[in-house]
Amino acid sequence: MRPTHRRLAATAAGLVLLPVALVGCGIGGGDTKDEPTPKPARAPAEEAAARSRERVQAYLDAMTAKDVAAGRSQLCALLHDGFDLGATGPNGDFADHFQVPETAITDIRSGPLGQEVSVSVSVTAGKRTVIRPLVFTVTRDGSDWCIAGEAPAGPPSADPTPTGVAPTPAS
Repeated sequence: MRPTHRRLAATAAGLVLLPVALVGCGIGGGDTKDEPTPKPARAPAEEAAARSRERVQAYLDAMTAKDVAAGRSQLCALLHDGFDLGATGPNGDFADHFQVPETAITDIRSGPLGQEVSVSVSVTAGKRTVIRPLVFTVTRDGSDWCIAGEAPAGPPSADPTPTGVAPTPAS
């Protein structure tokens, strides 16, 4: 029995399409066992806490190093003008007469305006050292995270006189 021209064409078409069909089914498309499995993305709350911690820690490190540009870069754009006016002023976070020997992030929680990062900042002015609790508000600005605010977190733990770190003025 001799195959007809139609039968040969159908068989040839089937053989041409067979590899495509097998790859679509996962057969013959290469060994996927060697490919790394993508890691699951962080949960949104974990991501927010991690990014907030990173931003605030970078700001605290900038305060300690007196690196005004690095501190400014952690802030949301809306705060830049106010920061520029007060950061190195008499009560600014980057004032020359203050030393910041120790900082610590003490808590991170969700707040009404973003992540609230509580910190403890040890400030030395002359021979006096005070510990100032502060709260930074960190929010998402587009695809990036930035510090949207800084405020005192309560009474200082030492020496109630008004020396130490004042909040960076918001615009």
